[in-house]
Amino acid sequence: MRRDFGLALFALLYGSIIAFSHWLLILRLVLMPQIPSPLAEILVVCVVALGTCLFIRPFSERWFGERFARMLAWPTFVWMGMAFFLLISLLVSDVLLSLLGAAAAASGATAMAPVLSPRAVAAIVTASALSLSMWGLILALRPPRITRLAVDIAGWPHALDGFRIVQLSDMHIGPLLDRRFARTIVARVNLLRADLIAVTGDLVDGRVERLSAEVEPLRGLESRHGTFFVTGNHDYFSRVDPWLAKVSELGWRVLRNERVTIGAGGDAFDLAGVDDRMARRFGADSGDLERALEGRDPEVPVVLLAHNPNEFDDAAAQGVDLQLSGHTHGGQMWPFGYFVRLATPYVAGLFRRGRSLLYVSRGTGFWGPPMRLFHPAEITEITVRAAAE
Repeated sequence: MRRDFGLALFALLYGSIIAFSHWLLILRLVLMPQIPSPLAEILVVCVVALGTCLFIRPFSERWFGERFARMLAWPTFVWMGMAFFLLISLLVSDVLLSLLGAAAAASGATAMAPVLSPRAVAAIVTASALSLSMWGLILALRPPRITRLAVDIAGWPHALDGFRIVQLSDMHIGPLLDRRFARTIVARVNLLRADLIAVTGDLVDGRVERLSAEVEPLRGLESRHGTFFVTGNHDYFSRVDPWLAKVSELGWRVLRNERVTIGAGGDAFDLAGVDDRMARRFGADSGDLERALEGRDPEVPVVLLAHNPNEFDDAAAQGVDLQLSGHTHGGQMWPFGYFVRLATPYVAGLFRRGRSLLYVSRGTGFWGPPMRLFHPAEITEITVRAAAE
């Protein structure tokens, strides 16, 4: 009963947002510009139909089956991105026109015609959104770039100086990204000849029964010490337990609030991993950094894998040397990164707190709209060096 009520509340809120935003698009881009018939009617029907797709997409597999859900995926998510750019372009145009109007009024103009007609505004907004959408599509669908950085860690074993960790994060294999994408990732990563591969969550969007074959190429990832995985929030949305079994079958080591030793003797470091915070909403233990670090030798450096970068505050307080995270996608589509900053100060890149370092990946895939703007996808090669003492 409680779950049904929560689902109904989500559907009501989600539907209200979609209805309002699409009503605004119809008003500003069709009705106010007085688009002539029958083009106006065609545009209204298209916007309503695409808005309906946005509403039913989260429930489509349950209501209509997997095949229908797959057919719905591309038009729905492309429209999601374009609608976002349309709304942003409308906002920017309104602000600019208001500023121009205020400037004209301040100059003493007593009567002035509108700077642009509603039809001209609609044309400029639509052209801008289409251009941004196409640009975003091109950037998102090309192979992720290789980002290289070097970090210095005090106490890092000199025998492991130059140790290379390749980080993959937020691949989101699912409705839009499939086994072809997975094969591309494997080919690019294996060329790097990494010492260790770290996958920091959000591997999939969908159940293992549907996507098992799509992730299968990832079995081919190669590195000296293997591939290690921690859960992300979308892995829980996708029924995490079967996925953990699948990941283990791929030959990856899952770190669930635990750590392992990489290397031997004095030439070693601890690699720890924590479950995502979303776990508690699914009746499981959420990230437990204390348990992961319990009993460790403080003289041994530790690298932490944690999907959510907000773990960094606790990690720094507990002496973690380097944390690798994802989750934010770097904002994925400008200007969405500014909204991400409301949830975390760690959006993308390298951060330092005391002697502790955090690297937040922009993600290797994408979620939702198949678009990226100013925040390209990445495969990260992190070279760890011993800091000069």
